[in-house]
Amino acid sequence: MSSPRGWGVSTAGVVVLAATVVGTLGVAGSGSAKRPPGFDVRVFRFVDHTRTIALPDGRRIDRTVVTIVRYPSTGGQYPLVVFGHGFALTPATYARLLRAWTRAGYVVAAPVFPLGNANAPAGPNESDLVNQPADMRFVITRLLARDTRPGGVLEGRIDPRRIAIAGHSDGAETALAVAYDNRYRDARVRAAVILSGAEMPAMGSFHRNGPPLLAMQGTADPINAPDNTLSYYRLAMRPKFLVLLIGASHLPPYASEEPQLGIVERVTIAFLDHYLKRGSLRAFILAGRNPGLSTLEADP
Repeated sequence: MSSPRGWGVSTAGVVVLAATVVGTLGVAGSGSAKRPPGFDVRVFRFVDHTRTIALPDGRRIDRTVVTIVRYPSTGGQYPLVVFGHGFALTPATYARLLRAWTRAGYVVAAPVFPLGNANAPAGPNESDLVNQPADMRFVITRLLARDTRPGGVLEGRIDPRRIAIAGHSDGAETALAVAYDNRYRDARVRAAVILSGAEMPAMGSFHRNGPPLLAMQGTADPINAPDNTLSYYRLAMRPKFLVLLIGASHLPPYASEEPQLGIVERVTIAFLDHYLKRGSLRAFILAGRNPGLSTLEADP
């Protein structure tokens, strides 16, 4: 949600990006690296042969979406959450939140947007935002394909009937489009978590059969004005919920700032549990109401 800049990506850049992601996570290709208890991590390199990216020299290459997937170590089928990072960032920024979701019993996939991430060659390019909804849909499709492939690392791990979309900032705009924008909507999505997001230009009316919505927004956000969140929230169909983080800024409450991050973890998990695991609605509403820290408006 800042002014567009940046220009392209190279094949070498994709390889470097994948290596950077692996190094940051401490994940070896063999899966032998140390990792926190309770879940495993894999990095996938999904190549979309139906779409291309322009290189600085004018050539085009197939669009590659590196995706970090965390999943519970124990067997069984779990709901899938696909998370979109903000502009000029990477999924590593949100590691604590993504780990919390995984430990709560979710497969969490975080695509690295090819031209919107912090390590994009020649700099991040925000004008590529319009192509990111297709990236998220593509990741869902590829993960479900890997889930059903015999012997695959995710075989039997993902329940295709329980899929949520989530994101922050530009990633939240992307997720909002995948959930509700008729131009990009994915009917497989059953819940949406939008963190300091907004509508994409020319979005139009919300789809009448869109999934349940959780919108979260800091009241002191200097990047995404609270009115942006209030605007799309008013347009959305029920069930919908709005959590305002009192005095919170744009990124810190979703990455590191306490007690806000703890509230975000509890609220988002309770929301996902209610709509994907038949958890308690009351527990979700209680999690969102923290005097002096957060308020919750509910329209179930």
